Amino acid sequence: VQLQASGGGLVQPGGSLSLSCVASGSIFRTLSMGWYRQAPGKQRELVADITSSGGTRYIESVKGRFTVSRDNAKDTVFLQMNSLRPEDTAVYYCNAYDPLRDIDYWGKGTQVTVSS
Repeated sequence: VQLQASGGGLVQPGGSLSLSCVASGSIFRTLSMGWYRQAPGKQRELVADITSSGGTRYIESVKGRFTVSRDNAKDTVFLQMNSLRPEDTAVYYCNAYDPLRDIDYWGKGTQVTVSS
């Protein structure tokens, strides 16, 4: 599975960004998809994920601000980020988990910077 993420950038506090990640090389609809982030000096953490059946979960700090979604017809997962805060600044990574093979795949990260 190859993952290509895009949509990062610089935004002011309170602003919005939308990330997308296109997957290729496998049957997308069978994959669980997730977004992780890693800030400087910190461990990578799960931000949000969405199962093949559409179930979602979020870390507490982004609930009500971020929305993860998927379009199986386009093999794409999205992360809509609203009301961004400086503490959301990190490199964001797309993740795909294949439950049939018990394998994780990672895309290259995309930088999100929230600063005035």
